[in-house]
Amino acid sequence: MQQPNVLFVSLDTLRADVAYSGRFPGVESLRARGVTCTQAISSAPLTPISHATVFTGLQPPGHGIRHLLREQLRPDVPTLAERLRSAGYRTGAVVSCPGLDKWYGLDRGFDFYDDEIPLLPDGRNPLTVGDVKMRGLALKRAPVVADRAARWVEEQDGPFFLFAHFFDAHWPYEPPEDVGVEVDNPYEGEVAFSDHHLSRLLRRIEELGHPLDSMLVVCFSDHGEDLAGWYPNDHSGELGHPYEEGHGCLLFDTTQHVPLVFAAPGLPSGAEVAAQVRLVDVMPTVLDLLGLEGTASDGESLEPLLRGRAHADRPAYCETYFPEERARAGDYPDLEPLHAIRLADGDGRTKVVWHRGSGRVEHYDLVADPHELDARVLVVGQDGGDAALPAPPE
Repeated sequence: MQQPNVLFVSLDTLRADVAYSGRFPGVESLRARGVTCTQAISSAPLTPISHATVFTGLQPPGHGIRHLLREQLRPDVPTLAERLRSAGYRTGAVVSCPGLDKWYGLDRGFDFYDDEIPLLPDGRNPLTVGDVKMRGLALKRAPVVADRAARWVEEQDGPFFLFAHFFDAHWPYEPPEDVGVEVDNPYEGEVAFSDHHLSRLLRRIEELGHPLDSMLVVCFSDHGEDLAGWYPNDHSGELGHPYEEGHGCLLFDTTQHVPLVFAAPGLPSGAEVAAQVRLVDVMPTVLDLLGLEGTASDGESLEPLLRGRAHADRPAYCETYFPEERARAGDYPDLEPLHAIRLADGDGRTKVVWHRGSGRVEHYDLVADPHELDARVLVVGQDGGDAALPAPPE
């Protein structure tokens, strides 16, 4: 029996609350077909780091990409595309931003990897620019992603793994057209635009003879977006963190809580998992659902959760070294890297954030304070020295 085709859809920069608002037909069609993980947590608020976690099943210390503009994927780390290609899949990707350029090594294992994007308006190579907002001016728009991805599928006559990456929700929030979805702001207009072309891609895949009901589909975002006051849990700009610029420097749920949907033959349709899960769980879950041997991973298969056989929350690790990059650039010299653990236990949800360098440790009660506006400072000191607290992850 032929293995099911595999489709990964990355809706870059998509907040979980916006994704799950019920207004976007493409996302809703996938949710209706499969299982929505309502409490999925990303490992990092930057595109290359988060996607590396998805495609290796390792946290940033394991796969090696921890900064926006410094490291490449460790050469000894197996990728999902490599595993599927060795299992007989044809592998193709259409990506749409500098953060997924081949330079990072995330193309490893793909037979076809379309990372073509334009130069910045001033002629610079966007890969060399550390300003995440400026990098958003260099993108492959959603219609091109959908067209090129569909064209690649047309050429396949065996089992395939397609990765389609949409970047439109990223700054500068200038939706090219109204696609008939009610939105509250230009950011949501960009989400609607990319969702419209996601729907178009899904229809075309089915027209080519690949029913979605027979495929393994994973839809996710790498991180959310802080819109400086457009949403009640925003923190950037005049709200107190002017350096955030949408995402990258902070580890609030605004950017770390992301959409994650699995649809596959045998999984429930229209179901939800309320337990906390992580993007690091994606690769082991996919290998498990396909019956393939797993690899060393920091994640765990979600298969029991997806089938309703388990309900356990998983502790979620997040980090960002982007503040260090901003500080070295001279923009905000006092910024320092952050690490966080988000814990869930039934109805209780908490987060602990370590500020590396200053020793500051913050605690958030996510039930009493869901917008993370009231930090309780547990430790202030150069060494973070309180034996009662776990050491920040390395």
